[in-house]
Amino acid sequence: MRVGAAIAALSLLAAGCASATSAQLPKTAQPATAAAQADARPYGAADTAFGLNLLGAWCRQDPRQNLLLSPASMATALGMAYLGAKGPTARAMAKALRLPATVSLAGLEARTRALTSLNGPGVTLDQSNQVWADPSLPTNKSYLNALAAGYRAGVTRVPLLTDPGQAAQRIDRAVSAATKGQIRHLVNPGMLHGLGWLLTSALYLDATWATEFQVGQTYAQQFTTASGQRVNPEFLHGSGYQIGRAGGWTGVTLPYRGGKVKMVALLPSASAADSCAMPGTSTLAAVTGNGHGGQGSIAMPKVALNSSGDFEDLLSSLGMGIAFGPAADFTGISPKAAAIGLVQQDATLRVSEKGTVAAAATGVGVTTGAIPAPRNVITFNRPYLMLITTVTGEPLFLVRVVNPMDG
Repeated sequence: MRVGAAIAALSLLAAGCASATSAQLPKTAQPATAAAQADARPYGAADTAFGLNLLGAWCRQDPRQNLLLSPASMATALGMAYLGAKGPTARAMAKALRLPATVSLAGLEARTRALTSLNGPGVTLDQSNQVWADPSLPTNKSYLNALAAGYRAGVTRVPLLTDPGQAAQRIDRAVSAATKGQIRHLVNPGMLHGLGWLLTSALYLDATWATEFQVGQTYAQQFTTASGQRVNPEFLHGSGYQIGRAGGWTGVTLPYRGGKVKMVALLPSASAADSCAMPGTSTLAAVTGNGHGGQGSIAMPKVALNSSGDFEDLLSSLGMGIAFGPAADFTGISPKAAAIGLVQQDATLRVSEKGTVAAAATGVGVTTGAIPAPRNVITFNRPYLMLITTVTGEPLFLVRVVNPMDG
């Protein structure tokens, strides 16, 4: 559902467009000063451009699937890693993340303040950023100070290297609490193998439309999927919305209560409906700002989407590959930090007559210099037997498993 994918991304981008000094920061990240008049908007523009690039790359990889992405959460978690990157690694990350030419802690603080200021009647937006570090590893104090100032991220020690099962449970509990139970399982012990640090950013949004859709005006209509299949989802219907047109795109702006958060539903031209084309940031600005289409009505499907994915390959395709390999430099985090070993995001979104409930959590894992090999792991990856027996040796059950997926 291409429009649904754009809605999913842009409903959270609306929040991101609004979202410690250290000698260890990347060269482009300048310390905050009291006199600095920081502006969050360049970071919102960067997150928008990055999000559209990432969504386009994801679409080209899987053009017939619904896609749900939180650029704000992804940019925050990767931004936390960026503050510990150096040299070519920092430059590659800055380019892929579309960061401003000069990244200042004052600007990051302004972005964080803008996100936390969105709460009000009808809108709840919570963000929780956290550093999870193995207690056996040193973490540069200057790096932690920078994260605390720029992202309001605290540090928690968990046994990532020695007991990844316990670490995963603690991380998942924290993420579930931060997302009001929407994201219950972000990581598992296998994902944490070899990681010394995990940087997480959890985002939760519950926003009520400025004008709610009437339930009596919700009814089924035909929708043609990317594969050409015709389905009949329930559509919301309403009127009085701002319409803009630019670059072959038609945008409808749907404000939430309070006026600080909005959704922009973007419809491509009929000829581009099956492609993975994304609007540029200038087109997006024109669509949402020109109002040349005046006001009009909307018919939009109700959606309920969930996604879970590893973004390492997609980020590499956007030019961040050095951060995942042996040439990576994250010594700003710790002399023991090696490379990014995990980029995982889970997200969920519901659009209904009342409004939008969405949540996302991103985990960026940083490996240690030497990744320990698994000890004495027996992998049952071919047909095997199971015997259930009693203390007297009586065989209660004997099983041969040849296909665990076949019940």
